[in-house]
Formats: sequence, structure tokens, C-alpha cells
Amino acid sequence: MKKQNQREKKKSRRKELLLQGNEAVAEGALRAGCRFFAGYPITPATEISEVLSVRLPQIDGTFIQMEDEIASLGAVIGASLAGVKSMTATSGPGFSLMQENLGLAIIAEVPCVIVNVMRGGPSTGLPTFPAQGDVMQARWGTHGDHPIIVLSASTVRECYDMTIRAFNLSEKFRTPVILLIDEVVGHMREKMVVDDEEPIEIFNRVKPTMPPEWYIPYEDTPSGVSPMANFGEGYRYHVTGLTHDVRGFPTSRPDEIGPFILRLHRKISSHFSEIQVAEFFQTDDAEITLIAYGCVARSAKRAVIEARERGLKVGLLKLATLWPFMRSAVEKVLQSSKILIVPEMNMGQISREVKRVNRGTARVVTLNKVDGTIITPMEILNRIAEVS
Repeated sequence: MKKQNQREKKKSRRKELLLQGNEAVAEGALRAGCRFFAGYPITPATEISEVLSVRLPQIDGTFIQMEDEIASLGAVIGASLAGVKSMTATSGPGFSLMQENLGLAIIAEVPCVIVNVMRGGPSTGLPTFPAQGDVMQARWGTHGDHPIIVLSASTVRECYDMTIRAFNLSEKFRTPVILLIDEVVGHMREKMVVDDEEPIEIFNRVKPTMPPEWYIPYEDTPSGVSPMANFGEGYRYHVTGLTHDVRGFPTSRPDEIGPFILRLHRKISSHFSEIQVAEFFQTDDAEITLIAYGCVARSAKRAVIEARERGLKVGLLKLATLWPFMRSAVEKVLQSSKILIVPEMNMGQISREVKRVNRGTARVVTLNKVDGTIITPMEILNRIAEVS
């Protein structure tokens, strides 16, 4: 009887939810500890704002609808400097407006999460149609030679999990993290089971342990990540968008500039194993491997299943980390595959990186679509038939 009661109690903590991808992003943010959101409504990301506008005030969090996306990310940066886990959400046009403040967050090493629910572009483009055209913008949108972490999700559950992961990576490496999903993933509904008492790894930024007078806000460390004090806790440091010294003050000295920029890169490049995530599906013996992400990865997985039923050795490499690019994962599938097919809802943004890694080892074939409709399993199967 006691065991039965324990099972019933455990079962009662489990919630079966029918959520949109956007709603799952909001739930994941709350679970990760997000307590501040600033944003501006934009299709197809508005549901993230709508959910958080209700939920955050209920848990002593703050939701602000800003006048535009420039101000939105500025407010997020300010809240993070004050010690609050913060995020914003937008789509292509708004993401374009955020690029200057994204650069500020990178150079000032301010943790924050930016969700971009991609739609067709350029400009106003296709507000209600899916696309994957912001992949390179996420990598290089803000100017300068900078590192960045960009994640992707293809299911509602992954929207939840990847949002939590985005916050953890942001806090751990003192950097903005971008989560790219697309209109299909943001608006589709799937059942998701959530257990609020299930242990989930939550990482909070490393804070200084030394007295305030000893604190060096941008000091070099073995990991490349400096401890981060919150504004208002007695630790003084200067925040600027200019290249700065270890105390945050602008500098023109090459012997300070070089090490600083190299440290920004090193804190990401030396931790690839912690940042990069991919899913290998039927790739061990695959002679043809599909490389996909977002909603296209769903079509690709179905195509693999149907191709296997036809006796074709096809596999799928699904990218959950887009940047830093998963070179090692591509190299792994190249051990067996002589053909790589990269289906994307753009003109070939990730395929260029695949070709860079490939170096002629295999044949790289693209499948590109930019008309506002998804790439279907049948279209992928047809491309497999063409090249096999």
C-alpha cells in the first residue's frame, strides 16, 4: 500500500501537456531560472512573450514590452548585469535590430538568451511562413571576429530542453546564447511530459569569492571565464562596448587587446565537448547521410526510416548545436558515408560548412527550398534516389 501511494504521488507530479514549441520555450526558460523578459511582439515568436507576460509576475519575475527590439536586448543586458537570468524572443526583422546590442553582450561578457523563431525573409518577408535563413546571421550578424553559441530544436520537447541548455551555457561561459527554431517548430503542438521535481542540471554564473577591492572583472582564468559580480553587491567594474582591459576600462594597448580577444575565443573553443550536441540516427553503416536541423530534421528522419525500408543504407546527423559548427560530428559520418545530403530551407548556409569539413572526401549534395513551404520526406527521398 505504501509503495502504491508513492507511485500515485510520483505520478501526480507528472504533467502531460499539449504545448506549442513557443510555449515549451517559455516553460523551459522558467525552469532554468529566467526571471526577466523584455521583448516586442513579432510573428511567429509572440506566444513566448504572451506566456511569460502571465507567468513571470506570478513568481516575482519581470516582464516588459519594450518599444522595439533594440531596447529589448538593451534591457535584457541591464537586467543580467544586475544578476537576473534574462532573455528575449524575436524573429528575423527584430533579430536584425538586435545585432548591435548582441555585440555589446559579447564584448562585455553578459549572459543572456535570445530566441529567434525564423520566418521567411529578407526584410518583412513571410511573417507566417517557415524558413531557416538566419543561420549565418546568427553566426556573423554582429560585426567583429567573435565567438558565438547557437542551438537548434526540432521538437517541442527539445524547445524546452534546449532553452534550459541555452541558459546553462550562457551562465557558464558568460556569453549570449542564441536558440534558433523555425515557424513550424514554434507553432506545432506535441505532448510533453513535465515533472517539476525531476532533477535537472541548472547552472548559475560563477560569482567572485574575493573581497571587492581585490576583484578583477575580466581577469584571465584557466577556463577563460571570469567570475561575474552582480551590480549592487559592492563589486565595482566598468562595462563598455569598447575593447577593454581586465578592469573593464577602454584600452588601445596591443598587449592588452590581443589577449582579451583571444580569451573570448578560447572560453568557447576549449569547451566544445560541453557545448556541441548532435543526434546520430542510423549512421553507423550509412552510405548516405542526411545532415539537417530544425523542422527539416523531422522530415529527414522520416525519409531515413522509409529509405531503410527500401533497403537503402541512409542515416541522419541532426545538429542541435549549429555554432560552433560540429566539425567532429561531420567527420564521424564521413567514415562510412560517401554521399552527404544537406536539406535546408535556405540557399545553402550549413551546407557550406559541411563542404568545408568534407574537403572532397565525399559527395555533398544540397536540397534547398525558399518558397515558404517545408521540405517534405518525399522530396528528400527523391533526392536520395537521384544520387544513389
